[in-house]
Amino acid sequence: MKYILVTGGAGFIASHFIEHLLQFPKNFVVAVDNLSMCDEKNILKFTNNSNFVFHKVELTNQHELVQIFEQYKFTRVYHLAANSDISRSFTNPTIDYSNTFNTTWNILELLRIYDVKEFIFASTSAIFGEVGDHIIDESFGPILPISHYGAGKLASEAFISSFAYNYDIDSLIVRFPNVIGEYSTHGVIFDFINKLKDNPNELVVLGNGKQEKSYLYVKDLISAIEYAWKFKTDKIDIFNIGGIDTISVSEIAQIVVDNIGLGSQISYTGGDRGWKGDVPKFSYDIKKILGTKWTPKLNSREAVDLTVKSLIKEIW
Repeated sequence: MKYILVTGGAGFIASHFIEHLLQFPKNFVVAVDNLSMCDEKNILKFTNNSNFVFHKVELTNQHELVQIFEQYKFTRVYHLAANSDISRSFTNPTIDYSNTFNTTWNILELLRIYDVKEFIFASTSAIFGEVGDHIIDESFGPILPISHYGAGKLASEAFISSFAYNYDIDSLIVRFPNVIGEYSTHGVIFDFINKLKDNPNELVVLGNGKQEKSYLYVKDLISAIEYAWKFKTDKIDIFNIGGIDTISVSEIAQIVVDNIGLGSQISYTGGDRGWKGDVPKFSYDIKKILGTKWTPKLNSREAVDLTVKSLIKEIW
């Protein structure tokens, strides 16, 4: 039996990853989460699986984590836990120090102590900050994040590198932008649908709507991570993972309004970004992951359309 730890296990991406991992009978999946950003509904479907267990754990409390590592002999750790609400940490930067960076530090220390040799880390395009018209590949620099979330992820990457080389931990860092799909618990589509639920007459969009980014369907992300692990070539390797195109916030707003079908008006608050730390435009170079023969099955618009339809059913 292969024991696998998934942090942030009740979250949106992690719940899809657990579903994938449990397709293999030799995997025993241990999910941990403090449930601060979600509840247990995403993992209830796994509770009858004898190869799955969930523990409510505070990852910033190393004593609680030690008890988990004492109980299971992990082969691999997927570290997906972090603060997922970038705008919230503007008023309280401690959120990202604790939930984005310190959770990583605690996990790395236990990898070292308990001799766990396989580690996969969910990083983000937010580490790059404002890059203008530059297309970002894995070696781009200098890296200057403008959000506390991006800074916490970048600091995490630095320590992952040092732990990988000092303690012989095979490590994979995957940097991805906006991931969407069924069971999303935050993000622009989730926010738009909830806004219209509160006020069906008008959808207020933060910024001017011209913010333009790539959106990746969650199952495409999971397959990309598996490809990246298979094709990694060093003790630590980094892959950019993203969609093959972009879509604007105004287009997403229109898709939401059209699918709800109430003729809601769309208005904009103005400015080139939705909040402090938001990056209006971003362009990823994903040649490296495409070189593994992986390719996303859905483009940004298809991923948005599928997510809108599923979240309307879940939320409305």
